[in-house]
Amino acid sequence: MSPLSLAADPYTPQLAPVGGSLVISALIALLPLLTVFVTLGWLRWKAHWAGLTSVLVAIVVAALFFKMPVGLAVLSATEGAVFGLFPIMWIVFTAIVLYQVTVASGRFEDLRATFHLISDDPRVQAIIIAFCFGGLLEALAGFGAPVAITGVMLMALGFSPLRAAAVVLLANTAPVAFGAIGTPIITAGSLTKIPYTQIGAYVGHQTPVIALFVPLLLVLMVDGRRGVRQTWPVAVVVGVAFAIAQWLSATFISVELTDIIASLVGLAAAVVFLRFWQPAGKEDAVVSLARERERDYALVGGAGSQASGGGATTAEQYAVSEAELETRARSLTPGRITMALFPYLLVIAIFSIAKLVGPVKTWLATTDLKIGWPGLDGQVLTGSGAKNSSTIYTFPWLSSPGTSLLICGLITAVVYGLSMAGWAKEVKDTAYKMRFAFLTVASVLALAYVMNLSGQTITIGTWIAGTGAAFAFFSPILGWIGTAVTGSDTSANALFSTLQQAAAQKAGLDPTLLVAANTSGGVVGKMISPQNLTIAATAVGLVGRESDIFRKVIVWSIGLIIVMCLLVGLQSTAVLSWMLP
Repeated sequence: MSPLSLAADPYTPQLAPVGGSLVISALIALLPLLTVFVTLGWLRWKAHWAGLTSVLVAIVVAALFFKMPVGLAVLSATEGAVFGLFPIMWIVFTAIVLYQVTVASGRFEDLRATFHLISDDPRVQAIIIAFCFGGLLEALAGFGAPVAITGVMLMALGFSPLRAAAVVLLANTAPVAFGAIGTPIITAGSLTKIPYTQIGAYVGHQTPVIALFVPLLLVLMVDGRRGVRQTWPVAVVVGVAFAIAQWLSATFISVELTDIIASLVGLAAAVVFLRFWQPAGKEDAVVSLARERERDYALVGGAGSQASGGGATTAEQYAVSEAELETRARSLTPGRITMALFPYLLVIAIFSIAKLVGPVKTWLATTDLKIGWPGLDGQVLTGSGAKNSSTIYTFPWLSSPGTSLLICGLITAVVYGLSMAGWAKEVKDTAYKMRFAFLTVASVLALAYVMNLSGQTITIGTWIAGTGAAFAFFSPILGWIGTAVTGSDTSANALFSTLQQAAAQKAGLDPTLLVAANTSGGVVGKMISPQNLTIAATAVGLVGRESDIFRKVIVWSIGLIIVMCLLVGLQSTAVLSWMLP
């Protein structure tokens, strides 16, 4: 045994280790999470300091109150930190490198002009890029890639760094439940033994309610009530099209393909509708965004401009840029449009092969390396006394979406005529720019692993689940908390899906409904996860200002989780039970 483990016998977490009181134990277990939210939201610390401090608090709580040997708590943190770097930050890093390749080659200007052809209104562009295109990226890759890619795309279209980050985080909600080819739902099914298609159908009767309103909320975030008054028809059309497609696919077609179908249907609906109708007030929205962008750049010293590959920093310069963009859009040929879209068409093609072609998916899975974490594996049990499988680290060196994005970036560099030296420079520059993001995400995942393996997370969940029949109204909160801590709806399901199932059976509720609620609640927790806040901040050049982004999105997250709690609670009663499949 490693001397770091400091344990004669395997550690078994207790539900109520503090005086036998579940309430007191749960309140103490919440301290690491409160540390994150207070340091980020109130004290406005930089995210990496908030993350590191929360890890320290989690280790102290694990050792002093949950009686986990200090060595095991530290080893838990190291495994979580490595998982945060690979595969999580590997995905984000390669996604941003892919974007930087398009900028370095000059092709991104044509991509910006291509979106300008669909609509030159920034409010509509937010819907098309952040919601529709971002939903497609979530369907294929997930794990932060949509936030990273669409964030820099909005920046290039004239959004201020802070606004772009907030918009893409809000947009990355409804698609999350079915992200990465339905991974969160498949995970819940494998743990609870409820058919994942059944869970997916239930989720498909919950998240579309959020999807209906997200485009309108995006417009409200971009241009306030004026923007809603002027653009609501296209926002409603896209929201309804996405929601109906998500509902139909989840219920009758395929859980794995749900977000792909919904995103493409939403995008097609936008393109068709905009051929017959255009919103008023575009010029006022452009000027308003330009002024905000100027203020943001003054605060960050142009960092956002560097992150986006350059751009105007005053309203007057932006107006010139707008005219140039219009000229470029009119000069586009079908060949240039295809080349501009090439990297993202390539992403769709490669991810579709990797995730949807059975033999390829199976072969890629066989390349994963399973590593028992030294000193930790076999030394931590679950509450039932079984060996905790979380101590086995999976190294998906080839099957990771990040590796697929790396391949896409290399192919794109070759097709665009960028030299390998030029590609290597983008890799180096991106790695340097993301150095604090690496530290932040590593610390956040270290926090998650300490809380999970010590039993803090399950104590919190069991406490919330002890509300009896009323638990139906609170069950989405578990998914919300789990995703906020880990940055992953999949991880939230891994933590709480069996707990939701057991609580439902004890309270006489539908287990499938509450397992689905865990997934649906998680989709609105992702925007406040320190991991995703850091990804967004890194993408738009606001590293160190994660607290500002957090303050922008926390109200939206709280509002949406309240809506989801009411929806699930009423679905458990005769009021809305008719909505369920």
